[in-house]
Amino acid sequence: MDVFEALYTTRAMRRVKPDAIPADVQERILDAAVRGPSGGNTQGWRFLLLDDPAVKAELGPLYRQALGVLFETHYKPMREKGDPQALSVLKSAQHLADHFEAYPLMLFAFTRNDPSGGSIFPSVWSAQLAARAFGVGSALTTVLGMFHGEEAMRILGVPEGKGWQLACTVTFGYPTGRWGVAPRRPVHEVSYRNRWGEPVGFEIPEPLWNYDD
Repeated sequence: MDVFEALYTTRAMRRVKPDAIPADVQERILDAAVRGPSGGNTQGWRFLLLDDPAVKAELGPLYRQALGVLFETHYKPMREKGDPQALSVLKSAQHLADHFEAYPLMLFAFTRNDPSGGSIFPSVWSAQLAARAFGVGSALTTVLGMFHGEEAMRILGVPEGKGWQLACTVTFGYPTGRWGVAPRRPVHEVSYRNRWGEPVGFEIPEPLWNYDD
């Protein structure tokens, strides 16, 4: 797969089939993850794959409760505004919560001594790009760690007192829909050069990669 196709089409894919992810694909996902950059090459990360229905059943209610809190607080203005695109995003987020236990594979990424996430999220993104190469969709969420990190780590058997923190959860599955380039605000509307607010020097009204290239 062309690298730009992977970069432009690896968006959040929350609607997936229950089909299992083959072991060799899981191997490629994790092997790509550990090749990601790590500050000082400390590699202060751990990755946990989850496909046990019993464990997912313990985590699902925690996830739904946490998302419910977000819907009544942080996401409430988005809901009340009624913007179609925002409502579509919230509907997709709710779908993940409602079907948490049905995702065939999840990746839990743990880190320590990395408060910024600068060493863990590049590796997670590498895992998601590797999944895309095999036609596997993914979606990253930090909701569980944000609201129920300690309880989730207890359920997952993470050693206590070792400094580990749950950075994020990634769901994986074969999408029910089609891959595509996600709509975004153009580069020149969100980018500057040399000083904040100064024009970046070019305009890109449409994505520079598409399926016709």
